[in-house]
Amino acid sequence: MLILGSILVQLLHLALVLAAAPLVIGLVRWLKARMMGRRGASPLQPWRDLLKLLRKRPVLAENASVISEVAPFAGFAATAVAVALVPSFARGMLLAPVGDLVLLAGLLALARMALALAGMDVGTAFGGMGAAREMSFSAFAEPALLLCVLTFAILAGTTNLDAVSATFHDGALGLRVSLGLAAVAMLAVAVAENGRIPVDNPATHLELTMVHEAMLLEASGRHLALWDYAAALRLTLWLALVAAVFLPFGAAPAGSGPLAWLVGLLAWAVKMGGLCLMLAGFESAVAKMRVFRVPEFLGAALLLALLAAALLFVSTGLA
Repeated sequence: MLILGSILVQLLHLALVLAAAPLVIGLVRWLKARMMGRRGASPLQPWRDLLKLLRKRPVLAENASVISEVAPFAGFAATAVAVALVPSFARGMLLAPVGDLVLLAGLLALARMALALAGMDVGTAFGGMGAAREMSFSAFAEPALLLCVLTFAILAGTTNLDAVSATFHDGALGLRVSLGLAAVAMLAVAVAENGRIPVDNPATHLELTMVHEAMLLEASGRHLALWDYAAALRLTLWLALVAAVFLPFGAAPAGSGPLAWLVGLLAWAVKMGGLCLMLAGFESAVAKMRVFRVPEFLGAALLLALLAAALLFVSTGLA
């Protein structure tokens, strides 16, 4: 029965996240529009756009190789597998034993590599520029994420996300300065990984400031739908990851029943809605920084993550 329950939780989690990812993007856009005094499109609009694009055949450039055909599926698959490892409304999913934070970082890096290869494949100037910027930013973002993982591993004794969430949920660790520093660093990495303001503006098509969008200028039809869907899944993944680590309350424990799942679902919806509101408010209050300032932004996140890990080494006597 325990195995059947974990399988059911895993399937419900996948269905929930796959359905909610475009709604998360739509909700953030709608909240930003309302904060700026505009009516804004419906939160369901991203779903309508995806369904419209999925019905269209992609148009490939004459010099496009097989990379342009395979990369959208590879990027989407890597992101979908990563999403399956991050708990939402309940812990104890079927894939929980392999839900390692280092594996999660590797899957996100694989999806990023597929996107960068797709941007460079045709050989356009903007595609290469966006890929170069994306990989340059990742050189700062990935070490910061791994240092945050190191902080969690020192505190919880493991890098398994389910175990880390359960440990933080118990509250035995209390409030720690290291956790606060890791939280700020992780939020900065999440902003950069999703190409949100102030690192990038997903709503702009200004050639000299694009990062993520520059790599998608040659994508169309079903390929563009897969890239957009993967971007929505990535944002949902990061919000769910922040909720699982720093806001673990309400999640149904492993082996629980449908009633606990329902409570966990409501709690997850509230947490995701709150995080979307915070993201929309932050993006409405700040301006996009210059591209050359992004390494400084991510460098500060790396420094905070390093400081968090160093403080734990000193306080726990591991040094």
